Amino acid sequence: MAKKLLVIDDSAAIRQSITYILQQDGYETVEAIDGLDGLQKLDSADRFDCIITDVNMPNMDGITFIRKARENPKFKFVPILVLTTESQGTKMNEGKEAGATGWIVKPFSADKLLAVVKKVAE
Repeated sequence: MAKKLLVIDDSAAIRQSITYILQQDGYETVEAIDGLDGLQKLDSADRFDCIITDVNMPNMDGITFIRKARENPKFKFVPILVLTTESQGTKMNEGKEAGATGWIVKPFSADKLLAVVKKVAE
């Protein structure tokens, strides 16, 4: 069974790019446009093997999304990767405290994305 990933980013171009990279490597993906949409996708899903979320989004940012996702017993231990242009330590610490598993700074290469996803989702 293919690993299933949730990709959350308010940029359609970034979502499509991540989805394309992951699908080429055999992953199944579901896209969400912001944290609120991401939570709705979590509620309607039986499982996700990994979640990739942006930080700065309208309606609900990535850090808030992570906190809320971690409150759901079904997703308490699912790896969550934060994809962002933010490289300051404070945001990283905030993400870690919220429950993020790892951090990918934009711009990223397909190889780097796949290497990190493989490490946490396999």
